[in-house]
Amino acid sequence: MEILTTIALIIIGVLLFELIIFFHEGGHFLTAKKSGVQVNEFSLGMGPKIFGFKKGETQYSLRLFPIGGYCAMEGEDEESENPRAFTNAKVWKRMIIIVAGAFMNIVLGLIMMFVIVLQSSAFSSTTVSGFSQNSFSANSGLRSGDTIVKLNDYSIWCSQDMSFAMATLKCKDVSGTSLSVYKQDCCVNLCKLYAEMYNDKKTKYTKKQLDKEITILTEGTEKINNSTAKASAKALMNNYYSKMEKYVGVKNYKIPEIKERKSRQRFQTDIEVVRNGKNVILKDVQFYTYLESKDDKEPKVSIDYFVKPIEKNFVTVLQQTGLQTVAVARMVWSSLIGLVTGQFSFKDISGPVGAASAISQVASKGLESSFLDAFNNILFMMMLISVNLGIFNMLPFPALDGGRFLFLLIEFIFKKPIPRKVEQVVNGIGLAILLTFMAVITVKDIWVLLPFNSGG
Repeated sequence: MEILTTIALIIIGVLLFELIIFFHEGGHFLTAKKSGVQVNEFSLGMGPKIFGFKKGETQYSLRLFPIGGYCAMEGEDEESENPRAFTNAKVWKRMIIIVAGAFMNIVLGLIMMFVIVLQSSAFSSTTVSGFSQNSFSANSGLRSGDTIVKLNDYSIWCSQDMSFAMATLKCKDVSGTSLSVYKQDCCVNLCKLYAEMYNDKKTKYTKKQLDKEITILTEGTEKINNSTAKASAKALMNNYYSKMEKYVGVKNYKIPEIKERKSRQRFQTDIEVVRNGKNVILKDVQFYTYLESKDDKEPKVSIDYFVKPIEKNFVTVLQQTGLQTVAVARMVWSSLIGLVTGQFSFKDISGPVGAASAISQVASKGLESSFLDAFNNILFMMMLISVNLGIFNMLPFPALDGGRFLFLLIEFIFKKPIPRKVEQVVNGIGLAILLTFMAVITVKDIWVLLPFNSGG
């Protein structure tokens, strides 16, 4: 059964990928037809032809390898005397034809996001509603009721933006003797006490007792977060240690001392929020920073606050579809800028092999709960790929649609086309660079997947 499920998910992934190609090439195809440009062949897939038929002047083909497709227009890459050749169409029509592929990728991204959003029972806002008991942001400036509008210099329009901004945070060394860090240690110690009680196999506390302990823990951490001095924070920690012990009638737990160090590692950034109708900038807000294991050297970050839900209705479904699709587009664009500016490195880039590996991982993760979750995870990845393809393909680089559009824009402005030989040479060089880059990325992705590199 598990094998059949995996096969089904692979088929779904391939079909969704081909749907992305179909929409992209379909955009070129439809606008070419509407513009009177002759389309010689419309193909899904590459390599040997499995199936095909001719209707009118166009050959429609399905090819063996589901790794792409094309819309071959007359005179697209060579001179043609045909009056309906691509090069003989008005420049504004050619510009529309070139842009249409990327546009349709964004449209498909919207459709896929709509399917994902439609299944949600409610949506996450950007307004803080509360904090976890071991929250670091609660004791370094963030308050319940704050609406986050900028995080790590990234504008926040929806919860998707917030996730991306958090994912790009860098861990840094901060003062280990600050009041915020001291309060964090106090709260974490109370949380550790609760964890010890929860996992105490000998005493076996009842659910009612543990629920009451959570109430005491929450009250204690809130008061610690609001304290204005280390002494009061420590006194509150001691007091609530005793309260938690007293409630269950034991004194087996030793109250720990706070050991201060000169520096600590924290994910920290400035946040702009709307508080009581006014924009407020919070400096050096820290987020829960932890190590997954004692052997782990790279700290991880956790969103340590809760946000208010947005009620699901027809209007909010449409709003969230638009906002979250725009968020993905912004994420792709910001990532491209990050690569140029050095915010992201070569190891952060993935090609088709890396994408396939990521899709496999999210599908496996989804299967832990249900087939639908696995499908939705794949759908989200494909939505991301579709939007990514739409944006990347319009970059003004030779051989990409964006490069061809740039040539057409120059022709439109100066009323004179770029010489065909110049365009062919430039696009040839651009294609060679892209293919070389893709080959290097593919080798890197395969190298990472090799068994002896499984540890990273």
